[in-house]
Amino acid sequence: MSVDKKNKKNKIFRNFKNKYKFVIMQDDTFEEKLSFRLSRMNVFVIGGISVIILIIATIFIIAFTPLREYIPGYANVNMDKKVRELALTTDSLIANIRQKNLYINNIKNIIEGKDIIDSVQQDIKINKNYDTISLSKSREDSLLRKEIENIDQYNQYNLSANEESGSSIYSIKDFLFFTPLKGIITNNFNPKDKHYGVDVVAGKNSAIKATLDGVVIFSVWTLNTGYSIAIQHQNNIISVYKHNSALLKKEGDFVKAGEVIAILGSSGELSTGPHLHFELWYNGMPVNPVDYITF
Repeated sequence: MSVDKKNKKNKIFRNFKNKYKFVIMQDDTFEEKLSFRLSRMNVFVIGGISVIILIIATIFIIAFTPLREYIPGYANVNMDKKVRELALTTDSLIANIRQKNLYINNIKNIIEGKDIIDSVQQDIKINKNYDTISLSKSREDSLLRKEIENIDQYNQYNLSANEESGSSIYSIKDFLFFTPLKGIITNNFNPKDKHYGVDVVAGKNSAIKATLDGVVIFSVWTLNTGYSIAIQHQNNIISVYKHNSALLKKEGDFVKAGEVIAILGSSGELSTGPHLHFELWYNGMPVNPVDYITF
């Protein structure tokens, strides 16, 4: 039995070494075009090497080329970089929003006569104790305070009296307003419905202009009113321009009457189409722009 098994194994090994001729001939003339002398061992070796090379090439493609993006389960090769860039951009936007909110709150506090918010100063005040400090008014300080109070009372009295007569420079009626946008009024001033301005419709990409000389105190994008800009004018007059497609001035810029400050648009969730929502505020109260401006 053992001899037969040994002979059978030798026969199998010899069959692996036997040479075979692989010939390619032309069908019509039987002319030999190409021939190879191969054995079974050669075929297995060449096939094994080819499989190994194919596996190595596949691993290289998956590991080092962008083609792996097309294989299910692999993410974009630039995803990590984009995530880091988005994280940095988000941090910058959050910091910018905090600064904007602090600035807007300070503007509101200035208008309402309240103290200015300063986070740095607040932290210093919390960490220090000022209970031991005693302050006393000097005679000069008392006289200065009284003089300032008398001046304010005098101005307020004259302002009210002159507004009734309509003949003083302190009255809003004495200002010559520049028309911010020539067009058709589609929605009038209606404080009962909290519509504190007028909606003016005009041609696409029309220029929005400042109605008076002043300083830009508000120039941002908001969810409801889109690209909005507000200008502080003399005598406690503020003009507001909402739903623009683009803003051409930034906060702190000084603008002249008739100067282009924005482009007509339809930005914000409260907008129903391209138009300008224009508001005019006087001494903290909204007034009807139609009473002072011809659109």
